[in-house]
Amino acid sequence: MSSRIAPTPLESGLSDEPVGHQGPTEALLEALPYFAQYVGKTIMVKLGGSIGQDGTALEDVVTLQKFGVRPVVVHGGGPLISEYQERMGLETRFVDGRRYTDEQTLDLARMVLIGKINSDLVAYLTGLGARAVGLSGIDGGMIRARLRDPRLGLVGEISAVDLAPLRAMSEAGYLVVVAPAALGDGGQPLNVNADSIAGDLARELGAEKLIFFTDVAGVLDRDGALLSVLDVARARSLISSGEITGGMIPKIEACIRALDTVRRAHVLDGRVRHALLGELFTDAGVGTMITRETHP
Repeated sequence: MSSRIAPTPLESGLSDEPVGHQGPTEALLEALPYFAQYVGKTIMVKLGGSIGQDGTALEDVVTLQKFGVRPVVVHGGGPLISEYQERMGLETRFVDGRRYTDEQTLDLARMVLIGKINSDLVAYLTGLGARAVGLSGIDGGMIRARLRDPRLGLVGEISAVDLAPLRAMSEAGYLVVVAPAALGDGGQPLNVNADSIAGDLARELGAEKLIFFTDVAGVLDRDGALLSVLDVARARSLISSGEITGGMIPKIEACIRALDTVRRAHVLDGRVRHALLGELFTDAGVGTMITRETHP
């Protein structure tokens, strides 16, 4: 895999514009082995809060479902939560890069994540022709969590995953959209990082791929250059050295955990047209691939 952004088979095959040296037949021949590989398999897709309905990420997800792949979408919503906090005159606080969550903030987060973003994504996907349904980690006790750190308030750390609600919907042919929330002790709802939920769900499902969509090109080194392939050892080294910082850390940590059962994890730029199809169905790939195999 390289950092070159390749045209997707659909774009190469259907566009009137010449793309490289490939014609429609060559593009389809390149894509066919990949289609066979993914049919009937689960692809876990995490949408960052800054991606949402912008770009072609969700169009690609619907295309996968129509080809017999089983995509599952987990979404964030941090920017919109912060926007609503500002509207309501509430303070936005972060501790070690994670949102401090009191009772009022938790209520607001659940309203934004479950009541607005999740239902908006389901409506949008349905409009694109998907059979979509929304769940949160609270539904059916799908995500159980314990308090992560008293300094963070009502923020949970995942302790158990029950796939029954998700499997029931997915096996019935629905594209499941998961809002990040969890149940704590005594039925207390907790705020849980969406990256962690995507990683743990992918791990428990044994997904074929875990895809993180962000608003950057992928994982970058200290000079801003894209790292096309990143093995676990180097990823941990870059985190400990401070080269990987901020919101990229929970994504990389989620990828590392998921790789216990997931074949490959990827961090892609959701602003690139058809980045998901380009990653799955071309030899070149897009963004950063994270793997357990050691790479120079």
